[in-house]
Amino acid sequence: MKRSRRAGWTELVATALLIALISGCSLKRPPGLEELKRKALPHAAIPMHWTAGSGTEEAVPADWVATFGDDLLNRLVEEALTYNADLRAGAARVEQAAGYVKVAGGELYPAVSVIGKGSRGVGEGTGINFITALASWEIDVWGRVRAGRAAAEEQFASEEADYASARQSIAALVARSWFLAVEGLLQERTARQMLESSERLLELTKSKRAVGTSGDQDVALARAETGSLRDSLLKIEQANAQSRRALEVLVGRYPSGEIEVAEALARITAPVPAGLPSELLERRPDIFAAERRVSSAFFQVQQAKAAMLPQFSLTASLGLISSDVFSKRSDFSNPTGGVGGGLLAPIFRGGELRAQAQIRNAEQRAAIMQYAAMVLRAFEEVENALNAERTLREREEVLAQVAKDYERVVEIAETQYEVGKTDLLSVLQQRLRLYSARSTFLSVQGGRLVQRVNLYLALGGGWTREETQRASSREVGAP
Repeated sequence: MKRSRRAGWTELVATALLIALISGCSLKRPPGLEELKRKALPHAAIPMHWTAGSGTEEAVPADWVATFGDDLLNRLVEEALTYNADLRAGAARVEQAAGYVKVAGGELYPAVSVIGKGSRGVGEGTGINFITALASWEIDVWGRVRAGRAAAEEQFASEEADYASARQSIAALVARSWFLAVEGLLQERTARQMLESSERLLELTKSKRAVGTSGDQDVALARAETGSLRDSLLKIEQANAQSRRALEVLVGRYPSGEIEVAEALARITAPVPAGLPSELLERRPDIFAAERRVSSAFFQVQQAKAAMLPQFSLTASLGLISSDVFSKRSDFSNPTGGVGGGLLAPIFRGGELRAQAQIRNAEQRAAIMQYAAMVLRAFEEVENALNAERTLREREEVLAQVAKDYERVVEIAETQYEVGKTDLLSVLQQRLRLYSARSTFLSVQGGRLVQRVNLYLALGGGWTREETQRASSREVGAP
């Protein structure tokens, strides 16, 4: 009898080891980057160089904000990365995804529980006390559990990359808002100078009317221009207050509209780090996130297929009983225990499991197409940013000279009006042209800074996929 029991244990252990060995087979791997590109972009030929412009082949520096040489901007970006509410919510989602990885991986290990009971009855032979340890382990023969863990790991990597993308987006949004706020301050200053000039011209016109060299029409015309400029100044002041409040919200402050703004726009001195189109897929965190979602969907397909196959499990228990009912002995001297195996094979589920596999396949195809759409949008963003960079640089040079020329024209016109060689209408026309040229020049200056930010963001903002992969490994405890 003892030999038979010993032989049974031996066979059970041998069977368990064999099953464990089978279950140790590696999972199928998701499509690599090159294969994914072939599936996702069969109709898009990636050129050797950007078509809208060129630049250096270097990557965007990780501290691209510092390339603008604006200390106030640097501090605001750091403040936003620390206190922005949307960004902190993104960090919580990363923690949530890390937790799901641990939950999915927990099924790979045996589950151990302890059950105990103690009681004391009234009278003789009524007390029963016991404690039992129970262990169960699903042997992952077909890789269902491992596929689930792998899917969760890929989803966690995508959340990490999305968080990195969100950080870049917040930094870019702060920089764009900052440059627009500075531009708004300069536009306000220009409008105020034009209003002061118009008020002086109005007083001059009144004086000329008093001595009979000008009439009521000129005075009315000068007063109307002054009123129009004052109205424009009020609208600019309102817009500037709103932009400052928006900037304060971005960095997590109360929107009081009192944030300090620089006195001048930054100057672009760094070259365009355009790199090559073929490198873009390696340089953007949002594309990496989409790539990882494809991999997660791939593992979910494997998980759904494995769910249609039988599940094997091992169980074991060990307990001690103390009972006055069964024995006069009250100590724990009645050990009980056993080991066993289980099999759960789906026979009929009304097509549920097959439908689940079909759903996962459809989700994987959708993830591939979402990846394709994101890649094409990324190429479009870079091409547009490069085109805007070149065009705005050329416009800035042209408009700088235009503004200088109009300044000279206005000086001549005002001098001629003072000595009576021209009328007021001619002076007003030249001044309006100067005001428009200055305003347009400031808009192009600010727009060029904004487009440089857009270019940095479109090129990945200095992110590297190795950075996210290292962070993911530390978070989930991977080797």
